[in-house]
Amino acid sequence: MQRKGELNNINMKKLIVIQSLLTLAAAGALTFSAYTFKDEAIQIDVSNLLNTRPITTLTKGNFVTWTNGVDRENGYLTMSAAIHNGDKDPKALPDDPLIPADAHHPAILLHYANNDGNKYQARYPADTNSFTVKVPANNYKGLYVCLTSAYGNSKIAVDLIYKDGTEQKNFTVPDWYKDIPDTDPDFSYVVHNMAKWGKNKMTETDHHNIDALNIHPDAKRTLTAVKVKNLSKTYLVFWASTGVK
Repeated sequence: MQRKGELNNINMKKLIVIQSLLTLAAAGALTFSAYTFKDEAIQIDVSNLLNTRPITTLTKGNFVTWTNGVDRENGYLTMSAAIHNGDKDPKALPDDPLIPADAHHPAILLHYANNDGNKYQARYPADTNSFTVKVPANNYKGLYVCLTSAYGNSKIAVDLIYKDGTEQKNFTVPDWYKDIPDTDPDFSYVVHNMAKWGKNKMTETDHHNIDALNIHPDAKRTLTAVKVKNLSKTYLVFWASTGVK
């Protein structure tokens, strides 16, 4: 037979467990409500578009240095590469290229890795100043195109190619040094406030970004592709694309 004191201890432990579960549930609800579509994200296969390496990675203890930077003189480093470089408290790209969802965008997968050898990570559309992202045919409530613009803002033309026709839009991609207002209806950060490096020598400690542009497709129409053309004489880099059904 249990004594009154023992019962009180048991009941107190149960109460603590229940309170902990309620706290976790509330936290989970808050996290989910921050971006309610994160579980529906589709990481678009853009491997056929990639043609350059703007990021220095660290493979088997050795640098694999960026080739064409985020601008012509500077690129990014992963955190492991920056630490190996001897940089103190560097604002470098996370080693995990899957950028978590936030209040503005779903989880976004960039295309770099420390064990990727010499694989391409992004696209610099130097030839025609345009590229086309083929997407799985679907009805999208959001389609995010990840970009950086260097040497000023880039005016771009975007063709949204549906099964039943094409819709044209125009956007201005901010320079990768510029901050984005939290209320911007189109742009948000994939990564924010990064340093930049010359050939693995840090040239600025912060204030550089990769931006996500939501092109706001018509969710009532079946999207099949997106064509992006740079209308400016700037240095535009395409990094990734993610859709939300």
